[in-house]
Amino acid sequence: MLKKPNGWLLTAGAVAALVLVPVVVSLLSFAQVDAGILRHLGEFVLPNLLRNTVWLLLGVGLGVALLGVSLAALVALCEFPGRRWLQWALMLPLALPAYVSAFVMIDLLDYSGPLQTWLRATWGVAQLPDIRSGWGVVLVLSLSLYPYVYLIAKNAFASQGSVALEAAQALGMAPLQGFFRVALPMARPWIAAGLLLALMETLADFGTMAVFNFDTFTTAIYKAWYGLFSLPAAAQLSSVLLLFVLVMVVIEQRSRRGIRYGAVGRSASTRRRKLPPVAGALALSYALLVLVLAFGVPVTQLLRWSVASAAQDLDARYWTFLWHSVLLASLGAALVVGVALLLAYAGRQRGGSTISWLQRLATLGYAFPGAVLAVGLFIPVAALDGWLATLGQAWFGVESNGWLKGTLLVMLLAYLVRFLAVAFGPLNSGLQRISRSVDEAAHSMGVHGQALVAQVHWPALRLSLQTAAMLTFVDIVKEMPITLMTRPFGWDTLAVRIFEMTSEGEWQRAALPAMAIVLVAMVPMVLLASRKEEAHD
Repeated sequence: MLKKPNGWLLTAGAVAALVLVPVVVSLLSFAQVDAGILRHLGEFVLPNLLRNTVWLLLGVGLGVALLGVSLAALVALCEFPGRRWLQWALMLPLALPAYVSAFVMIDLLDYSGPLQTWLRATWGVAQLPDIRSGWGVVLVLSLSLYPYVYLIAKNAFASQGSVALEAAQALGMAPLQGFFRVALPMARPWIAAGLLLALMETLADFGTMAVFNFDTFTTAIYKAWYGLFSLPAAAQLSSVLLLFVLVMVVIEQRSRRGIRYGAVGRSASTRRRKLPPVAGALALSYALLVLVLAFGVPVTQLLRWSVASAAQDLDARYWTFLWHSVLLASLGAALVVGVALLLAYAGRQRGGSTISWLQRLATLGYAFPGAVLAVGLFIPVAALDGWLATLGQAWFGVESNGWLKGTLLVMLLAYLVRFLAVAFGPLNSGLQRISRSVDEAAHSMGVHGQALVAQVHWPALRLSLQTAAMLTFVDIVKEMPITLMTRPFGWDTLAVRIFEMTSEGEWQRAALPAMAIVLVAMVPMVLLASRKEEAHD
């Protein structure tokens, strides 16, 4: 007699299979090779892409590590003026898409921009290094992505507090020496996790590269699809990019194998080292400088441009762009959070190594760039669409160019695969904080099934659900390549409008949709920060 399959196991398996579809499609793309296009890619495209990609990974990795770790250590381990509000203000660059910072920085730092014009007129400085280069891309991405390292490293340092440094000092080490020899190594796994997220975002970035006209795999995939009109070529480039991603994941996991760290003490987070007045002023100045460059300067310039262009550009179209952006982000967040909740419950209800591996596979999609997902999901959906059209013609005599293409299906599926890990993390952590003894106590009182979820789990998971929904909403609002490559006809969003304007060099006209994205993204971030403060109180 066949054993009845477990529903939770099937659910986790189905989600993991969906995530693996773009990987399999990309790898199978080499079965359909266009020799001419492949020769062109190998001779003229791939060498430049590989060189640019390695440069970006090294430069951005170093930049976000230096900024994120230094700021996290100051905020978590030291007490200085302004620390309390800086600890959340330093997260604000997450609300500002990197591609928005990119065109603002180019305008400000270009040869004909206001800064170089002022330097030539006032100080006789001939010329600064060209911002439209590799170092300019590294600068913008480092300022935009450092919060990934900052957030995770801050939590790691906060769990240690100054106890680790005091222990190092008891062994005869100076404070700085104790930080590098004790506190920093203890936080290394968390720093590596944040660094991996930042590097994944670097590989996945499309908008910033398009603004700088800096060729990477994401821009090449877009050009292969919409320039060469070759989905196989786009899929083959996607497979090469996937190799980069998978190698990075393996390296990061191996670097943490067998390492176990814990908090030094329960009261560690309350014991910060008070800095002397001069050191405190330097710490405040450094944090403010980073915040001003990463958020203050771009937002100020966006506001100036928005006011100047609003009279000309602000019309009914922008309310449509805003509505499309908010609607897609809301639908995507609801879908992602719902599936993430099922996946988290599958692990709680079933348990075991099989579910654990399926959860890992299902959340691997965050490592896949949006361009890869767009190609990897569009190809099978297009094939299925063709099959359905043929079937409809044969059975019902109904002619159709497609039932699935031109709808929101591909876009929402790509959002689900890309951002499932964002929602799964807080939901799974929230479920793990609900001990089994709580469920057993509820069972003894006759509370089971849906009543258990509604009366016991829901109140405990409320903050986790809000966190998952808000983080996913913000990511989808900012997302560009998936939306650009898979949107139905007429479904332009704020991000698409920015791409169109920056492609034409219309920086000032791109400011209005950019400012709208910043404001829309900041609302859930502020709400999330206030919810967490209430929960801690």
